[in-house]
Amino acid sequence: MDTLSAMTTFVRIAEMGSLTAASVALDTSLPTVVRTLAALEKRLGTRLLNRTTRKIRLTDEGAQYLQHCKSILLAVREAETSLASRHAKPQGRLAITASVLFGRRYVAPIICDFLIRHPAVSAQLMLLDRVVHIVEEGFDIGIRIGHLNDSSLIAIPVGEVRRVACASPGYLRKAGALRHPEDLRNHRCVNFLSLTPGGEWNFQSARRILKVPITPVISSNQVDAAVEACVKGLGLGLFLSYQVAPERRANRLSHVLEEFEPPPLPVHVVYPHSRLMSATVRAFVDASVEVLRKSNFD
Repeated sequence: MDTLSAMTTFVRIAEMGSLTAASVALDTSLPTVVRTLAALEKRLGTRLLNRTTRKIRLTDEGAQYLQHCKSILLAVREAETSLASRHAKPQGRLAITASVLFGRRYVAPIICDFLIRHPAVSAQLMLLDRVVHIVEEGFDIGIRIGHLNDSSLIAIPVGEVRRVACASPGYLRKAGALRHPEDLRNHRCVNFLSLTPGGEWNFQSARRILKVPITPVISSNQVDAAVEACVKGLGLGLFLSYQVAPERRANRLSHVLEEFEPPPLPVHVVYPHSRLMSATVRAFVDASVEVLRKSNFD
């Protein structure tokens, strides 16, 4: 007996509520459906359906077996679709979201390369410095920084970013080095409001959180403006590591208080928890994961 075929027949009988209706839906004869059901019950050693002249009803064992059959048949279809999608050509529209600077610096180049390789695909990239509701707002894929609370998303880790304090070498020569976060009370600070809106900077020492209030010389909700203020020597700033990576590599900014940094934040590629992923989404997820895992966020 073909077990998967027998399961399919049993599921169709249960869904249609009739052996005759199931035979029509399966495009096979009624005797074949009857024989298949009988062979399945004999193999399992239990009755799956109680049959009368007017209707059929699932037994308790039949109801339990029905759920298993549906799960197994769905898994088979998913496996077949997954393999088929890997050979299908990406096409259609992709909607992707990321935070503004991270999206400009890391995600946009991935999208451009992907569109060059797959000319049948078009893309919409929305860069937003807020938590985007992927499903509700109609996005296929998002790149998220930080811990995730949305269990409806599949998340693939691609790296980490640090929360770093930094200042220009010129400022540090003039104002002096920092040995402890409490030293910030005697320094000028540049506050990036999107990261620290409350006027406190958080550090960590021996698993103890250190909250240090600051009095900023300038505050901005735009990271470019805040980073530029630090580069020009206005004071110390607190940023995510990727936000100041070019300035650090060019020696325009230096990290300070590194031993007091809180744990890094994870970076994930996320997409909706769909049973069946399109070839286009799968291809872009694979491409972005590969590139981002090789990227340097410091």
